[in-house]
Amino acid sequence: MLGIAGAACAAATAQAQRPAWPTQPIRFIGIFPPGGGTDILSRIWCNRMAEVTGQSFVVENRSGSGGNVGTEAIARATPDGNTIGLASVSSLSIAPTLYPRLPYDVERDFSYICGLWQLPNLLIVRHGIPAHSVPELITLCRREPGRYSFGSSGAGTTLHIAGEMFKHMGQVNILHVPYRGGAQAYNDLLGGRVDMVFGNIPEALRLSREGQVRPLAVTGAARSPQAPEVPAMAEFLPGYEINSWGGVLGPAGIQTAIVERIAEVGREAVESAEVRRRFEEAGATVWWTPPAGLAEFRRENETRFAPLVRASGARVE
Repeated sequence: MLGIAGAACAAATAQAQRPAWPTQPIRFIGIFPPGGGTDILSRIWCNRMAEVTGQSFVVENRSGSGGNVGTEAIARATPDGNTIGLASVSSLSIAPTLYPRLPYDVERDFSYICGLWQLPNLLIVRHGIPAHSVPELITLCRREPGRYSFGSSGAGTTLHIAGEMFKHMGQVNILHVPYRGGAQAYNDLLGGRVDMVFGNIPEALRLSREGQVRPLAVTGAARSPQAPEVPAMAEFLPGYEINSWGGVLGPAGIQTAIVERIAEVGREAVESAEVRRRFEEAGATVWWTPPAGLAEFRRENETRFAPLVRASGARVE
């Protein structure tokens, strides 16, 4: 009886020590414009979090500078757990090498909370481009250097760096056209104002399945389960690999117990059958990782991408 009573007491104590989060509506800062692939995935998770917690999650899009504007807003928020936002490969693992100066410190200014998804990009071209494979595209671009262009959701995003890697490894000269978000890049691709986009797979795959664009390759190391008929870029350019990922970030100084609580509830939401299904339909894979794991993954990602960014010659002042 004492053992049972002791266990019950310990459980009650643990419950009492668990922070009451959330106690009010949560502001989630999306660092890219509404309508893009990462925005859609963020809203899927936020909607599920609202159902799990009983509190509303209000998405506030603060886009610009490849996600750096919104990431800075997260860093400057009050560290009470009521403002969190999107952790992105672009602003946390690529930007430290791409930009000579950033308005935040990736090691010092954030509370890393948890991972949510991973997904490759998909190279899509407009139908007027006379290339139906990566080798044909490389030949075309080499034949007329500087004529063709690729759009991205902003300097420093995976859409940008994927194109720079293609330029470097494929030895082609194509023009980078940055936009304030993926939606604008896709609109100009469909309008014929740019020739290709290395888009996040949710939106790029939808456009290709609707017959509006032509898919040529995914940017992961292997073919995507969501589009197994599309080859991986590495099949033509060995060693080519770049994936996008998203997670949850907060300003530095959030109490450890609250960070752990957000990660715990975040896992319940992202690993639910509904979110998993909707992520997979959008071309993403559920990827939950705890606070320390996300911080370390970000650090490893920066180390891996830094030489690739430098080799590409990409630089944003």
